[in-house]
Amino acid sequence: MADLKDEEDYGADQIQILEGLKAVRKRPGMYIGSQGPRGLHHLVYEIVDNSVDEALAGFCSEITVVINKDGSCTVTDNGRGIPTGINHKAGKSAVEVVFTILHAGGKFGGGGYKVSGGLHGVGASVVNALSEYLEVKIKREGKIYEQRYTRGNVCYPLKEIGTCEMTDTGTQVTFMPDEEIFETTVFDYDTLKTRLRETAFLTKNLKITLHDDRVEPAREDVFHYEGGIKEFVSYLNRGNEVLYPEVIYCEGMKDKVMVEVAMQHNDSYNETCLGFVNNIITPEGGTHVAGYRAALTKVFNKYALDHKILKENEEPLTGDDIREGLVTIISVKIEEPQFEGQTKQKLGNTEARSAVESIVTEKLTYFLEQNPSTAKIICEKSILSKRARAAARKARDLTRRKSALDSTSLPGKLADCTDKDPKNCEIFIVEGDSAGGSAKTARSRATQAILPLRGKILNVEKAREEHIYENKEIKAMITAFGTGIHDDFDISKLRYDKIIIMTDADVDGAHIDTLMLTFLYRFMPELIKQGHVYLAMPPLYKIEKNNKVWYAYNDEEQNKILNEIGRDKNIKIQRYKGLGEMDADQLWETTMDPERRVLKKVMIDDDDQSEIDLTFSILMGDKVEPRREFIEENAKFVENLDI
Repeated sequence: MADLKDEEDYGADQIQILEGLKAVRKRPGMYIGSQGPRGLHHLVYEIVDNSVDEALAGFCSEITVVINKDGSCTVTDNGRGIPTGINHKAGKSAVEVVFTILHAGGKFGGGGYKVSGGLHGVGASVVNALSEYLEVKIKREGKIYEQRYTRGNVCYPLKEIGTCEMTDTGTQVTFMPDEEIFETTVFDYDTLKTRLRETAFLTKNLKITLHDDRVEPAREDVFHYEGGIKEFVSYLNRGNEVLYPEVIYCEGMKDKVMVEVAMQHNDSYNETCLGFVNNIITPEGGTHVAGYRAALTKVFNKYALDHKILKENEEPLTGDDIREGLVTIISVKIEEPQFEGQTKQKLGNTEARSAVESIVTEKLTYFLEQNPSTAKIICEKSILSKRARAAARKARDLTRRKSALDSTSLPGKLADCTDKDPKNCEIFIVEGDSAGGSAKTARSRATQAILPLRGKILNVEKAREEHIYENKEIKAMITAFGTGIHDDFDISKLRYDKIIIMTDADVDGAHIDTLMLTFLYRFMPELIKQGHVYLAMPPLYKIEKNNKVWYAYNDEEQNKILNEIGRDKNIKIQRYKGLGEMDADQLWETTMDPERRVLKKVMIDDDDQSEIDLTFSILMGDKVEPRREFIEENAKFVENLDI
């Protein structure tokens, strides 16, 4: 093995030291998660979070975010302005310290901020390191200051450039993301809009303006919610019918933990619960969510017993029963948040649990006593849910009697693959017997399974769990996948690495896609989160000329092919209306062959959880008006729609 050794000795001098912000540019993913669109937008959030910290401290009421014509971004607030004096420990201005030194800022003691979000105090310096240039302007104590940096390096010391009113204070940061770092440097307006709207909901009375100068006329949205998270709940419920008019609101402070909880039931069967700590979403919940759930279950069971809605010997309500159709926002502000993992997925502070449980117990008990009609509506819905859950349990037990891995229990219409290693296998969910027949003939039998579905599956947004187990098409998918659903879900039992939804490229196909994704998102979300769900992209056009064939997947591709081969009378163009129009060879060549096909991976970003929940409830719920508004707003993004 001697010949495999490096010629140079491995000694102390081989240990690299990355000075200043070089480490950030070397490994950007460690600081912002990715170099793709998510990481790009994280730059904006980091600067905005610093301004929000000023608002949480009571010194900022307005934040403006502008996407400039040249693609740069400017964030302006009316807070106190970053201190401009010399930081004697560093020997340079406090502004320069904030933008050039990691883990420097007002979040590490010293009374700068009692609570703060952001990325452990590295935000401003990381944005600076990953920007082609960054310019900061500060209004403070009647003077205007400025400093500029390029790729994290100081262009000139902080300098005074003018004067202003003593009452005119704040910070303005303009930065241009570095093309050397990011896969794309184009900000997506709607991505920023979602996050900034959420931030405004969570910071009562804070006004946030988003402005885009890249388009004409310029686009602008203003978010300002005096009701805070109560308005957040109403916003998330707009796709459903609410069961009672008022949003239940609990607020208080205990053990230096500031607690806000808002909740309201709707007529759906799905729970939406979003937890936030210092305005940062915690997708995996944590102690604050556990405290809320414990209080909710305890308070409603006591109320139901005390008011004879439940009998003394009757089985108590479970948390799942009470939370059916409940939209809840839990927001806590805490001085020293402890998160499990660097990504802040889950809160670990024990004092947060006791604070939330105590405050929700007290305020919710008071609310129910003051609003008996609302209390009765919730208790009756919970009892209905309890009965339905018992029926669902019976239906689920029936499906458990045979193992999903036992071939005799697999759906009869499933054409399974012969390879038994899930990592090598994929399943195509195909609508209709015609397309299913073509797919079965076209497939690679070793690794590709085909499950044809008859018609459109049940809309699970409007169905209880027992009805889902009664639906043949959904039952076939649950059995084929092998993972179970809801509490029974086990990702280790997944029988296929890829679940590919393959439908026609028309309105009906899009509807089936949406029904399928609704089912997977509501009952098997981990399949999507862990990257197992895909949409097949069959071609729209077949182009023939002189016995040669080309396939185009959209109008732009069709035009490109026609321009290359020439537009003349020898050209024959076929517009595919459905998969059934293709023979097996064509289906394999265009849509199923791993070497040539196009697949779209379905992804969920935890930061967008509230918007995803809302989108499904709007698209698949009963309310027509929100759906019409959604379609009108998003119609411009639709391609190849058959009317």
